[in-house]
Amino acid sequence: MVRVKSGIQSKRKHKKVLKLAKGYWMTRHKQFQKAKEAVLHAGEYAFTGRKQKKREFRKLWIIRLNAAVRPLGLTYSQFIQKLAAKKIELDRKILAKLAGEHPQVFAKVVEKVK
Repeated sequence: MVRVKSGIQSKRKHKKVLKLAKGYWMTRHKQFQKAKEAVLHAGEYAFTGRKQKKREFRKLWIIRLNAAVRPLGLTYSQFIQKLAAKKIELDRKILAKLAGEHPQVFAKVVEKVK
């Protein structure tokens, strides 16, 4: 059996990890072991961040809707409840966008709901 050296594969693997760690601080972008650890953690944080982003945006839309609905004589919870009762199927993202960019149209939606 012929001996197989794995230098090429190792080099390729190291290059791939070091490329992903480009811009990291100190030895985390130079040394393979440190870079590998940093890249693994970064991947975990990125995965978690993608999930958190959805939560954060929903919170933001709710805050914006509440702020827009209060001067019109409703609270956020009342507004959402009445939307569901009237079978108006606009999601929070669209409603928040309407409230911010087109207040007159949003006011008409609120009047329909009342």
